[in-house]
Amino acid sequence: MTHPVKTQWIDIAPGFSGYLALPPAGRGPGLLLFQEIFGVNAHIRAVAEQYALDGFVVLAPDVFWRQAPKVDLGYAGADYQRAIQLMQGYAAPDALADIGAATAVLRARPEVGGARVGAFGYCMGGRLAYLTAATAGVDAAVAYYGGGIHGQLDRAAAVGCPIQFHYAGHDDNIPPAAVDSVRKAFAGKAAEFHLYPDAHHGFNCWARGAYHAPSAALAHGRSLAFLAQLF
Repeated sequence: MTHPVKTQWIDIAPGFSGYLALPPAGRGPGLLLFQEIFGVNAHIRAVAEQYALDGFVVLAPDVFWRQAPKVDLGYAGADYQRAIQLMQGYAAPDALADIGAATAVLRARPEVGGARVGAFGYCMGGRLAYLTAATAGVDAAVAYYGGGIHGQLDRAAAVGCPIQFHYAGHDDNIPPAAVDSVRKAFAGKAAEFHLYPDAHHGFNCWARGAYHAPSAALAHGRSLAFLAQLF
């Protein structure tokens, strides 16, 4: 049986590519999927296919392309250290350039056909989804345990689209005070906040020890309900 989701790597800009996953219908609203610090690895590619099955045209940009094109890392040991190095070497101006280029390419895809476009991501990718909402004119954004958002709240006023935040109840990287600061910055805006009391950072990733299936399933359902506005 042929797999219902068709995938391929596509060019976004010279040297900059992304993993594209098409829904079974062949077309739909666009969704930018921003990676964790481990690259567009097997898990992120699987998530792209998961949301393609849900009806979205998903593009996962390879944002570490300047340092290590198509890097595919695990979650411990030398791979983890390499991921930290890559994140630290990813400059803010480069991130904004990548966001703009990827958004433009996804909007122009014939499979999107002028439909709405959203952004979502995990950890570092959650922060990139937030920045996409603030800078690229997307129609919705979802940030899972977005590390560093609380340090860039000067951009919150520029977020004009609905945005949804997911946080773990136990997160050494994002303390409760950081979550509260984001919540306060978005008071009165079209923003949703969801906290998963039994979860730890990275709870959505089934390849990590922190995976928490009940929280991941609940978050996926909430994300889909939220992103349904793109249709």
